Amino acid sequence: MKIKRIRAYQVDLPLVEGTYKWSGGKSVSVFDSTVVEIETDTGVIGYGEVCPLGPFYLPAYANGVRAGIVELGRHLIGENPIELQKLNRLMDAALKGHAYVKSGIDMACWDILGKVTNQPVCTLMGGRYGDSVNLYRAISQEAPEAMANKVAGYRAEGYKRFQLKVGGDAAVDIARILAVAAKLQPGDRLVADANTGWLMHDAMRVVKAVKDVDVYIEQPCLSYEECLSVRRHTNNPFILDEVIDSVDVLIKGNADLAMDAVNLKISKFGGLTKVKQARDLCVSLGIAMTLEDSWGGDIITAAIAHLAQSTPPEFQFSATDFNSYVSVSIADGAPKRIDGKMSASTAPGLGITPKMNVLGKPVLEVS
Repeated sequence: MKIKRIRAYQVDLPLVEGTYKWSGGKSVSVFDSTVVEIETDTGVIGYGEVCPLGPFYLPAYANGVRAGIVELGRHLIGENPIELQKLNRLMDAALKGHAYVKSGIDMACWDILGKVTNQPVCTLMGGRYGDSVNLYRAISQEAPEAMANKVAGYRAEGYKRFQLKVGGDAAVDIARILAVAAKLQPGDRLVADANTGWLMHDAMRVVKAVKDVDVYIEQPCLSYEECLSVRRHTNNPFILDEVIDSVDVLIKGNADLAMDAVNLKISKFGGLTKVKQARDLCVSLGIAMTLEDSWGGDIITAAIAHLAQSTPPEFQFSATDFNSYVSVSIADGAPKRIDGKMSASTAPGLGITPKMNVLGKPVLEVS
């Protein structure tokens, strides 16, 4: 089996709630997503998706995905798509860095592997655990009471894990955390996610003010070293996200006791192959994980479901159902949120069928 053709499609994903806001005044209302299609010489076709959270969150942007696929594509034609480790080494040799560019290609190859072996991706990634995975709901940054008032509605949708977007003015963020914490019920879990937005002195103020609140602190500052310093000044459980982009950082973080849980994003590692390596390392080290991506639609949500449901349940901190945040569906067969949970498809591969009438014509082709 060989890769015969690679196509990419651009699709806009508007938000159901209109806008999504997080630290530093950053916001997005429409996400620019790229769907990757890999066609083999045997007629088997696989699909992946990459959707950066705008160009100002991580070192990734939507046009960069598509430019990178053109650059990489010529090196991949004629290669076997199910030789995943070999293919990833080839991509790394052909394009240094730019992990997010490689993510959709790798994801599509896992979809092909599942279709060829007649197995769902979660089975191939280690086996299916349980019937579903727990989801968290991100609460977009607003005034404290407005954020607190959203909890009841999200809980009615089945969510019990809430990720509060902070990382602004320290006094306001303290009020946000206290207001939302007051709305929690037994069994709920609250994360205050600063998305790198605090300077160290503000982060220290916040963790001191909420030391008696049952809240996780996530990625308070920009650098690993700053976060580690904050970690050493708080007894609240601590999560690292933006700085976790390789197994090297996981090993260092574990040795430094820098975190209690981590957030693993598929595209930040370069696809399912490498995020699986990170996931398996976390299991070996005893580190709980939020399993997700930067953003996306139905195809990324399907990939998250397979990654999460192939993770032992005690290590599943939470996962994300991005397709419920956006108003455009790009594929049939994707997981749907049911009572705050979702399940990976039992169909071969990712279990999705793209809606070609939504995707339209490809914006690029490499053959």
